Amino acid sequence: MVNYRRALNIDLPPGQSAFLWGARKTGKSTYLKSRFRDSLYYDLLDTDLFFRISKKPSILREEILASGEKLLKKPVIIDEVQRIPDLLNEVQLLIENYGLQFVLCGSSARKLKKGSANLLGGRAWRYIMHPLTFAEIPDFDILKAFNNGMLPSHYLSSNYKKSLKAYVLDYLNEEIRAEGLTRNLPAFARFVDAAAFTNGELLVYSNVASDCGVDNKTVKEYFQILEDTNIGYLVYPFAKSKKRKDIVSAPKFYYFDTGVVNLLAGNRIEQLKGQAAGKTFEHFILMELFAFNDYFEKDFRISYWRTKTGLEVDFVIGNYDTTIDVNISDNIKAGDLKGIKSFTEEYKTRKNIIVCNIPQSRKISLAGNISVELIPWKVFLTKLWEDKIWR
Repeated sequence: MVNYRRALNIDLPPGQSAFLWGARKTGKSTYLKSRFRDSLYYDLLDTDLFFRISKKPSILREEILASGEKLLKKPVIIDEVQRIPDLLNEVQLLIENYGLQFVLCGSSARKLKKGSANLLGGRAWRYIMHPLTFAEIPDFDILKAFNNGMLPSHYLSSNYKKSLKAYVLDYLNEEIRAEGLTRNLPAFARFVDAAAFTNGELLVYSNVASDCGVDNKTVKEYFQILEDTNIGYLVYPFAKSKKRKDIVSAPKFYYFDTGVVNLLAGNRIEQLKGQAAGKTFEHFILMELFAFNDYFEKDFRISYWRTKTGLEVDFVIGNYDTTIDVNISDNIKAGDLKGIKSFTEEYKTRKNIIVCNIPQSRKISLAGNISVELIPWKVFLTKLWEDKIWR
């Protein structure tokens, strides 16, 4: 397997602990073993270790304290920590009484929260591991990203379909069934498929509920499970409208990985043209924005804006500082600027961008001192990961 150099940087001052969350197979364990190579490491996927410590969580404390002064100076790594919630009481004791550091890793905090587990009361910083990004892949191939997805074990897979199918099955069996996140696994499995067909679209909960054979409340809970297990995101509409009464208020849902969506929806993208490619292109750019936002700790809000008459801005960054539209075309026309123009006339944005497939960047001036930058997607992503988009 290729050893990708990840953009995430967990840099902890003395005495500081951290949680690292992220969907399965995003590379959390590989990253931690490389970043903290000399640390004491507990992997709770190890069956023997799991049963030994789950019977008596205090064993963890006793073993760590017996490990020697040299190891105690480094962060202790506990992988898949959500499998034994009671361990967090032992971790807190070791932090408070002995000044130890921990990096606690897992795919979801949902089980911990639902069980009222000890989340260390703000003593641990929070990090997220995303799938691979443009900046982390040498010789990046966008069609491979669309079809294979961006999980490290899938991007270069020669049989990515089998890998993706196995991933979805593992998610249902290991994350959902084993952790008891829902009682009705068949209905949730139908929901996982149905959610792929609403990816990037306005969410109509009643339609999804009908497809899955459950009620609206259950479907909303299912979407929350996807968010809590880092498998999906809800993107909410821009909510600062001053004048318009016709703003769409429904959220949009996006899976965390383009490959997972296209497998579930039965799509294969052969070229950067067409509706399916356009939707995947928008999805891909959004995932890059989410990863950049987390890794660079920008903390900006990503929303969308759409009127009931069809004017739309794909992504509004921050309150209304920047608009980003994503258009797979290599020929941007006047009609493609209507959404940005309408939004900017109302909110006076500082920067307006269309990420597209043109060969060279351009800047278009519109009436009312509005300007729009047309940026090729490779240039946009290069500037994004160099943190130069907003400079």
